[in-house]
Amino acid sequence: MGRGRVQLRRIENKINRQVTFSKRRNGLLKKAYELSVLCDAEVALIIFSTRGKLYEFASSSMNKTLERYEKCSYAMQDTTVVSDRDAQNWHQEVTKLKGKVELLQRSQRHLLGEDLGPLNVKELQQLERQLEVALTQLRSRKTQVMLDQIEELRQRERLLHEVNKSLQKKLSETEGRDTITGIEQTSNTNTGTNGPWDSSITNTTYALSHPQQNSNSSLHRVDCEPTLQIGYQPVPPESIDPPHQPPHNQYMQGWWI
Repeated sequence: MGRGRVQLRRIENKINRQVTFSKRRNGLLKKAYELSVLCDAEVALIIFSTRGKLYEFASSSMNKTLERYEKCSYAMQDTTVVSDRDAQNWHQEVTKLKGKVELLQRSQRHLLGEDLGPLNVKELQQLERQLEVALTQLRSRKTQVMLDQIEELRQRERLLHEVNKSLQKKLSETEGRDTITGIEQTSNTNTGTNGPWDSSITNTTYALSHPQQNSNSSLHRVDCEPTLQIGYQPVPPESIDPPHQPPHNQYMQGWWI
């Protein structure tokens, strides 16, 4: 049969209690040592007997382990205290903010002309001054915005004026070059056609100034190329009114008859 379960209760017999303490103490110290070696844990064990005798075990140093324990314990306490204090502060802050929000909402309703019944004369006068100050600031801001827009439009106008002047200058230069080119082309054309034109004018002048020559020469038409009749139309001898003087020869008399 297996060993029965031992009830955990105080041993009344003093001698048995002392023997059990010695056995369990040695086993506990052994387990602490094994735990520190197997798991690389920092272990500190402190035991006081009923007579006040101290038994301890520390894997590294008892003082360092106790200091570390105190830091962790105090940090946890401080964190708890700070958390409680922060919670109270946040609650107070939330209460203040709620009061400010309510006050601002009430002021906004008053500025909109709502809930004016509970206000006295002094509060109404103060509200009127606030509205006048706000209206003055609004008008000032409006004027400033309009002036800024006007200045911006003026800058755009100056920019467009400069662009227009530049375009006009380029257009004038282009027209001047086109005019010079046209004059040069006209001059070259006239130079190539002046020969026949001058000879036709010379023949016509000669025929009109020598009517005493034979009738063939007198009746000769001045040939002129149609393409060269620029501002000048050849006049046939029949359309020229002869001067009122007697003919010089019979051929001319017959022709005039």
